[in-house]
Parts: sequence; structure tokens; C-alpha cells
Amino acid sequence: MKKIFLLLTSLSFFNFYAQNTPLYVGTYTNYESEGIYRLQFNTETGELSEKELAIATENPSFLTFSKNKKVIYSVSEGQKSAVTAFKLKPNGKLEFLNTQSSNGRGPCHVSVNTNSTKAVVSNYGAGTVSIYNLNDDGSLNEASQVFDHNSKSEKSHAHSAQFYKKDLFVSDLGRNGVYQYQLKKDAYQLKSSSIIKTEGNPGPRHFSISKNGKFIYIINEYGSSITTAKKTKKGFKQIDHDSTLDENYTGKNSCADIHLSKDERFLYGSNRGENSIAVFKRNTKTGTIDKIQNISVHGDWPRNFTLDPTGKFVLVANRKSNNIAVYSIDSTTGKLTFSKDYAAPTPVCLLF
Repeated sequence: MKKIFLLLTSLSFFNFYAQNTPLYVGTYTNYESEGIYRLQFNTETGELSEKELAIATENPSFLTFSKNKKVIYSVSEGQKSAVTAFKLKPNGKLEFLNTQSSNGRGPCHVSVNTNSTKAVVSNYGAGTVSIYNLNDDGSLNEASQVFDHNSKSEKSHAHSAQFYKKDLFVSDLGRNGVYQYQLKKDAYQLKSSSIIKTEGNPGPRHFSISKNGKFIYIINEYGSSITTAKKTKKGFKQIDHDSTLDENYTGKNSCADIHLSKDERFLYGSNRGENSIAVFKRNTKTGTIDKIQNISVHGDWPRNFTLDPTGKFVLVANRKSNNIAVYSIDSTTGKLTFSKDYAAPTPVCLLF
């Protein structure tokens, strides 16, 4: 009987940890937070547990992994305006590798190309974009290229950038454009300062690219909307434009983050003000979207959200209410159902 009990206990212990995956949380440290936190997320139950400080660092407001998930890159919106590489230790905590200047005030986003040879940082305050070559150990070299998007008449606010094969796309909230750069002879060259013509002042902030690269979904901070662009032989053209807000909402709002579902049948965007996640059904052939749900984030100011590795859950970082809300995804309809929320100090970025 004792052997059976020990066996069952061991199996339960193994299953618990087999279902758990680490979640790293970027924060602002001007309140109760001390840096980057690590939690365990149960991919079967949707529960978060075992919160601990992974490393103390100033204002790690956006995080991304290297391809092999052995290094985390973080921007710091502090006095240094830097990008830093942290190595994952065997216990899940982080170890400082090195840091480089972001080459501009207010770094707000960092991403890495598919083979982890380059990183790109967007500087909101300065309106600059910096590209870094990465070493084999994941450490950062000084920026190899720095692009200044400011003009004499317009102030740039570069807000996010992503690599796609040999292209680099940059969303510039200040100049209302999504820039496209192309890699030629190991250097990026500007192809277009706006892949589509924008009307008014929508403020493109973040974007999501379909796996085949044919569609780009741009979430607009000021316009509370999503603009859909389709790739053509000559470049891109706009094919859709949809509000992220419930038709009955009349208050102020600022959109933040956007993600496609794992199977790309659905699209999700966050509203700060309405404090909701907008859910869209996506036509996988035409690329157009239709809104099917606005659901409360059970908190205040959802700056960033993510899908878990299984694609069964959405987790939302509510900056002002200091909590992370967890939702299950209906695999048939794509709609969200609130599960539970968990306390977290000033969460602004979630990384699996």
C-alpha cells in the first residue's frame, strides 16, 4: 500500500510539472515591481502559480526570447534607454549577459529574427529603430544600423518592429505608417515609409503577420481599429478596416496589442479604456475579419497579452490594476471565457 501511495504521489508530481510551462513577466519598476518575474502556467487548468523574481532590473517593459529560448532580451525604459540580454539559468531565473544602448529615448519593443542572428529595438520617444547583430552566446553587439524616422515636419514614435524572412517591418505611431525595409548585402534598406496609405491619425502601434506573409493586421492606438493589408505583386494594399470597440461604448480608448490565434482562424486585440479584448473571426482565404466578441479584461489598462503555447488560453497583463487575467479559448468559435485573475506588480509584457 505504501509503495502504491508513493507511486501515485510521484505520478501526480510528474503530471503537475509536465503540464506547467514558465511565464516571464515584464514590468514597470517605479511602483512595487523589482524587475522580471517568473510564474508557472498550467496548460491543462489555466492556473498561474509560484511567482518569483527572475532578476532585478529597471523597467523591463517588453521581452522576447531567442529562438532556442536560452536568452531573453529586454528593453529598459529607464534613464539608460537600453536593451539587455539575459541568460536562462537551470533553475529558471535569469543571469545578466550584456547590455547596449537603444540609441534613443523610450525603447518600447524588441524582437529577434528567426535564426537569432539579429535583434531590432523600437524607440518610441526618439523615433529611432536600432538593429543589432547577435553573438553565438546570445549577447548583443553595438547597433549595426540606426534608422531615424523623424522629419522636419513630423515627429516619429516607432512602436514595434518585426522581421519576416528578409524584410523588416516597423510600425510608426507618430508618422502613421508601417515602414518596410529589405535586407541587401547584410544591411537593411528602406523600401517604403508606408506600405499602405493611411487616412487621418490612426496611430499604428503593433501588428501581426500571417505565417505565409500575405496579410498584415495593424492595430491602431488612436483609431481604436485594425487595418488589414494584403501583399500584392507591387507591394501591399488595404483590404479591410474594423473597429475594436463595442458599438455601445462611447468613452476614450487606446488600443495596444494584437495576436493571431495558433491556427490563424481568429484575431485578438486589446483595448485600453474600454478595457476589453476584441475577438475577430478571420477568413483564412481572403484575410478579412469580422468582430464577434468584446470581453472585459477584469482589470485596468491591458497593455499586452499573449496566447499560451497550446493555443488554448489567452493571458492579459493589466498594468494599472496589477493583475493577469486568464481566459480559455473556444476552439470552434474563437470566443473567450474568463477563468480567473492573479495578482502581479505592474505587468506590461507576458512571454512564454
